[in-house]
Amino acid sequence: MTQEEKFIKMTTTPVPKLVGSLAIPTIISMLVTSFYNMVDTYFVGQINTEATAAVGVVFSLMAVIQAFGFLFGHGSGTFLARKLGEKKVDEAKEIANAGFAYAVIAGVSLMVLSLIFMNPLANILGATPTNITYVKDYMGIILIGAPFVMCSFVLNNQMRYQGNAMYSMYGIMLGAVLNIGLDPLFIFVFDMGIKGAALATIVGQIASFILLLVCTRFGGNLHITLRTNPFKWSVFKEIVAAGLPSLFRQGLASLSVMLLNVSVREIAGASADAAIAGMSIVSRVSMFANSALIGFGQGFQPVCSFNYGARLYDRVKEAFYFCVKVAIGFLVVISVVGFVFAPQIVWFFRQDELVCEIGAFALRAQTLTFPLGSWIVMCNMMLQSCGKSFMASVVASCRQGACFLPLLLVLPIFFDLTGIQIAQPIADVLTLGISLPAGIYFIKEMKMLKEKEGQTND
Repeated sequence: MTQEEKFIKMTTTPVPKLVGSLAIPTIISMLVTSFYNMVDTYFVGQINTEATAAVGVVFSLMAVIQAFGFLFGHGSGTFLARKLGEKKVDEAKEIANAGFAYAVIAGVSLMVLSLIFMNPLANILGATPTNITYVKDYMGIILIGAPFVMCSFVLNNQMRYQGNAMYSMYGIMLGAVLNIGLDPLFIFVFDMGIKGAALATIVGQIASFILLLVCTRFGGNLHITLRTNPFKWSVFKEIVAAGLPSLFRQGLASLSVMLLNVSVREIAGASADAAIAGMSIVSRVSMFANSALIGFGQGFQPVCSFNYGARLYDRVKEAFYFCVKVAIGFLVVISVVGFVFAPQIVWFFRQDELVCEIGAFALRAQTLTFPLGSWIVMCNMMLQSCGKSFMASVVASCRQGACFLPLLLVLPIFFDLTGIQIAQPIADVLTLGISLPAGIYFIKEMKMLKEKEGQTND
């Protein structure tokens, strides 16, 4: 498909059909990614409670790796999509190469620094005396794959924003299938324990990266060559500005998990491993429930960027409301299922009564506010995809940052462990109160832009 054919497709195809065609592969990709994270949790859960807790501790570090991948992936992706909407293909190529180069540098830097300071890092992440050995074993291998993970996120997002989500799905599915197949082999057959789970994850991620890099040569994707100078301040500034909402969203998610683990460690005392394990399971299950929503939104993002760049504001608005309506219906169903079967879901991952008791209550509390994510997520994605970096960053920083972190510090003082369990749903309500006026304001702004440009053309 030529760039001109791609432009016509993105700006003229009926919105529901276009969003649906782009969302199907991204939904599959997100579900598969979340599923193999759950598979890791399941197989590690067969080792012991300490190992399950260790995966939850290292999860926050993995979120940091993903945060920088999203920074350069979403940042370069939304930027190049707007350039393609403006039919500036050469500039889009330059942006794609720059985003990839920055991810390589960031990935190698994070890997080296984290390996050097592994012991203090494990404590900061929330490791306990009984699980720190598991944490270090798992983390040491995960860090080796950091550069590949970051670059995979960049390639995946760049192809999505070009309207070629199917290619990104191929890479993610290869990594997921390998991870799922290698987990029991490495953990049980080769008797590698938690190291086997980490190794299976990294082998899958490296294979995913290789296939994604190959896919940039097909389907009209912008090629990654690194022949152009990636270190241009103007390009770097725009990529970072466009990617900041993702960095805030994912980075604060990592910080919140660290603080959550530390808070649980202090409050639960001798039961800390069980409490961390229970909350870790809830995090993975919630991520799986939200993965379809995020995947659907990722199908919306390139439609948003392309059409905003082409000044087709009505299509942006139509796509936004279409996605919100579909998301509400889906999340209501997920909420009911999660609330009713919460104990059985947690028990599936770790057959421990205390883990199940803690996890089931936290999961039920979170399902009560799942439907609010329909507006929160789509609003954040719309603002980011249209280059409204400041507003998008504010919304992105709320759910697991500005609204969540203070609650995580204050609520346990009055409600002990229950305060930690109910912090996220309360934060979701507060986040809706901020994202609702932000989204409405931007929709009104697009209406004014349309009227102004219409007057200019007359």
